[in-house]
Amino acid sequence: MSQPPISYKDAGVDIEAGDALVERIKPLAKKTLREGVMASIGGFGALFEVPKRYQEPVLVSGTDGVGTKLKLAFEWNMHDTVGIDLVAMSVNDILVQGAEPLFFLDYFACGKLDVDTAAAVVGGIAEGCAQSNCALIGGETAEMPGMYPAGEYDLAGFAVGAVEKSKILTGANVKPGDVVLGLSSNGVHSNGFSLVRKCIERAGDAHPGTLDGQPFKQAIMAPTKLYVKSVLAALAEHPIKALAHITGGGLLENIPRVLPEGCGADLTRSRWPRTELFDWLQATAGIDDVEMNRTFNNGIGMVVVIEAAHAQACMDTLRAQGESVFEIGQIVPRSEGAAVQVHA
Repeated sequence: MSQPPISYKDAGVDIEAGDALVERIKPLAKKTLREGVMASIGGFGALFEVPKRYQEPVLVSGTDGVGTKLKLAFEWNMHDTVGIDLVAMSVNDILVQGAEPLFFLDYFACGKLDVDTAAAVVGGIAEGCAQSNCALIGGETAEMPGMYPAGEYDLAGFAVGAVEKSKILTGANVKPGDVVLGLSSNGVHSNGFSLVRKCIERAGDAHPGTLDGQPFKQAIMAPTKLYVKSVLAALAEHPIKALAHITGGGLLENIPRVLPEGCGADLTRSRWPRTELFDWLQATAGIDDVEMNRTFNNGIGMVVVIEAAHAQACMDTLRAQGESVFEIGQIVPRSEGAAVQVHA
């Protein structure tokens, strides 16, 4: 006896759901259109023309995901901001080279496609792109039965930007006496969540109801801050020498990535505000200040290095753009020891 036919949908892949998601995504992507976009969502490849105002454009690319923060998104049914995290993790990274983000592509993978959940996630991606003037011009939705538990998904993203060859930030001209400015973070952003989740597990129902004026879950899930517009405005006016996006590895591991040999950074912790969120994480985890500064951004999401004579004007520009910015330290000679020292 012959067996009944098995359709793709019987195997767990719903083409109609995928088509429905694309139709939901199109108006979201349309809101992110900018100069250079040459094709709409739905083609085999995304076309983008580098703006003609660049004389010697150098393309800068970055890719990242959201990490285990997604586990809390699943558990708490909070899907509308993780897309902002996805965009921010890539565009903030390419910004560090002085690049203007141009376009973004996303990859959404799941076991069974839930159109409403996926649309919420992509809505966050589109919002992140809009906030950074970066076009969402393509992506991939992969429905893979058996690869992911029910209700879970994974995200990855890819951003491309451009910078004039003569204006690439390398940090090579950083020298002792330069000032280190810190731009405040929105919270944990998208790093250290393996430890965050352990803290939540340890606290159980004893966690505080609010942190820094926000409900507990919203404070934990606050999306990664996008620094693109404010920092590009500062780059246009001031001779910034280096930028560092404070992600995994915190202040201690990220700042040295943009310092030349022989230079270190001396930071003073009292120069930027403490928050209830990071105080709670430190107390709950029972870790020292060094571990905090190596795991979390600890309240500083982006670092700017600039000559002392230009520091105040740069801070004024950043504050006019809505940033909370602090003079958190200075560049010092380094012969041995840790590249970044954080004092009380």
